[in-house]
Amino acid sequence: MNRKDENMNFSFDHLVWFNHNPENAIHSLSGQGIHVVQGGRHESWGTYNTLSYFGLSYIEFLGIEKIEIAEQHKENRLITQIVQQLNKENREGPAKIAIRTNQINELAIKLKQDGFTVYGPLPGQRVTAAGEVIGWSLLFIEDHPNQLSLPFFIQWEKSDKQRLAAFEEQGMLGRHSGTNSQFKSVGFVVRDLDETIRTWGKLLNLTPCKEFWDEALHARCQTLELPGTDLMFCTPLGEGTTEKVLHERGETPFLVNLSETNQSKFIEIMNGYWRFR
Repeated sequence: MNRKDENMNFSFDHLVWFNHNPENAIHSLSGQGIHVVQGGRHESWGTYNTLSYFGLSYIEFLGIEKIEIAEQHKENRLITQIVQQLNKENREGPAKIAIRTNQINELAIKLKQDGFTVYGPLPGQRVTAAGEVIGWSLLFIEDHPNQLSLPFFIQWEKSDKQRLAAFEEQGMLGRHSGTNSQFKSVGFVVRDLDETIRTWGKLLNLTPCKEFWDEALHARCQTLELPGTDLMFCTPLGEGTTEKVLHERGETPFLVNLSETNQSKFIEIMNGYWRFR
């Protein structure tokens, strides 16, 4: 991993995937060998989720349970985004990523000093089906219209070690058909690869890897390597999946790259793309 500054440590946490019925992911993905579990309810946000774990990296399928509660939020930019995108525009699919940190208060100060408009840190919690309360803090950056939604940051109340042990105890790991399946990278489609890589690289203190051509996507791509799951940014060159997504949805996360799955395929499920290797 190429990191320019060791002062602020970041890891990939999760990809948020908007869906009207998150529970549908359980059936839709089981046929592809992907294990999805019931998550819980965010009672103060009016949302609920299902989850698919790959170690500490995971995919969150997020839906609105009570729109009258969700619509009240202003500072939680994930909830304002899901109200706009899912409820008002009826657009399902990959939407935003969360980056894990253990210095969320210091990060908020730094981002403000760097000229960003920030919201938080804000407290969050989820009540599981078993009644367990899981807590965290969130930090959001104001997005620019018609541009790729910037990541938000999360700091969990429990340590990585504690959370991983809990996942193992609850039987949530190694349940995919490829038991060693890895969430290798998230793919984003963008108009200007160079500018996006510069912005995100600076934000996350990362030096980008060498640019490459992705034949399946008909796109030039470049990766930022994060502990857990990498970020792959692609700009289309000609017709293909990437060009189609950019035309229909604009700049957005659109692709889950999985490795060690014992499969080899590229498919569209739940308004997003999945590459199994």
